[in-house]
Amino acid sequence: MKEQLIQTYGGIFEEKLIEEIAQISLLKNFNEGDVLIDFGDYIRKMPLLINGAIKILREDFDEGELLLYFIEKGDTCAMSLACCMGDKRSEIRAQAETSGQVVMIPVEHMEEWLGKYKSWRNFVFNSYNSRLKEMLSTIDSLAFMNMDQRIISYLIDKSKIAKSKEIQATHQEIAYDLHTSRVVVSRLLKALENKGEIRLHRASIELL
Repeated sequence: MKEQLIQTYGGIFEEKLIEEIAQISLLKNFNEGDVLIDFGDYIRKMPLLINGAIKILREDFDEGELLLYFIEKGDTCAMSLACCMGDKRSEIRAQAETSGQVVMIPVEHMEEWLGKYKSWRNFVFNSYNSRLKEMLSTIDSLAFMNMDQRIISYLIDKSKIAKSKEIQATHQEIAYDLHTSRVVVSRLLKALENKGEIRLHRASIELL
């Protein structure tokens, strides 16, 4: 585990902190679609993402879920941090977008490290700041973007994660993440294809 931590966090954390994380944490492999944290869970371990990508979803009690943001290599989830430190039930679902690895840190060490390691304190504060900006971006897209703009923004995010212009996603999956209907997504994707912004394939979408 220490080797993976050094590769991902060697330029972020002090060596002693990396050694402590390696001693007390659990390295967990996950596959695409796995749920790492679910709604209502008490979060006893905080995730540090070694590789892969995870999407963070917020529950809508009437109509399902809404995608808040993605976390990638070197990230953590600010909302899980808040639940860990406040001993509250999770208000998010963390679901694997790709396969990968995550280090799970027992919650009891987090507050101790805030006072002990400057790098940990900076990492936590920067994580809160980054995730807040991403949630504000999500709010802006809901309030001010048309659905076709939201779909393009979503596809660009997926493309960055996949490191490919071709995105493996069904119309239903897009509708689920963007909190709309498959019919609306299919209609807008066809309109975007007609504008020359994307190309639709049988099981994928290509950004042009």
